[in-house]
Amino acid sequence: MNDIDVLLQENRRFPPPPDFARRAALRDPAIYARAASDLEGYWASRAKELEWFTPWSQVLDWRPPHAKWFVGGKLNLSVNCIDRHLATKRDKVAIIWEGEPGDRRRVTYGELSRDVNRCANALQRLGVRRGDRVAIYLPLIPEVAVAMLACTRIGAVHSVVFGGFSPDSLRDRINDASARVVITADTGFRRGQAVPLKRNVNKAIEGCPTIEHVVVVQR
Repeated sequence: MNDIDVLLQENRRFPPPPDFARRAALRDPAIYARAASDLEGYWASRAKELEWFTPWSQVLDWRPPHAKWFVGGKLNLSVNCIDRHLATKRDKVAIIWEGEPGDRRRVTYGELSRDVNRCANALQRLGVRRGDRVAIYLPLIPEVAVAMLACTRIGAVHSVVFGGFSPDSLRDRINDASARVVITADTGFRRGQAVPLKRNVNKAIEGCPTIEHVVVVQR
């Protein structure tokens, strides 16, 4: 066997600790059998756990190779990721984060709700409306989730651009999306080096006529 064959073959198993498995949301192997025997019924039962503005009229419209799930239904991702948990999990940790330099943060559902609403309100004050595009050029920090959820909350479309991309690559993606706002950070960290994200944005938007505002997270 050559090196590639060895890398493609992995037979080891890493079972979770028993205590972790007991606390898993889905831990019954019979779930797979139920889903296989009644696909639409199973996913309809799971979807009912979410909060819908408008219920769906059809679980699955399957016209190979195209599939439409929960046809006619309307929901908001931000509401389902945050709001529906607040009554029972406001003080529960939603995000556990560790940065490359070693800094750590724990964000509860209540704190996440506060930050997402603040970001959504700020974007609206900057003129962002439903259907507008927002470019997100951030390091791996909790504000990435905050920015994405804030966009979904107000109906804006977010375009996440990898923080390691150059100003030219960022410019191309902003122009492809016709983004009105960029959310970035003053600095990021990658492989022990500081990455000047805001400086990269300054260079990129010199050729981005649609950009009206730049929002900066102080990393």
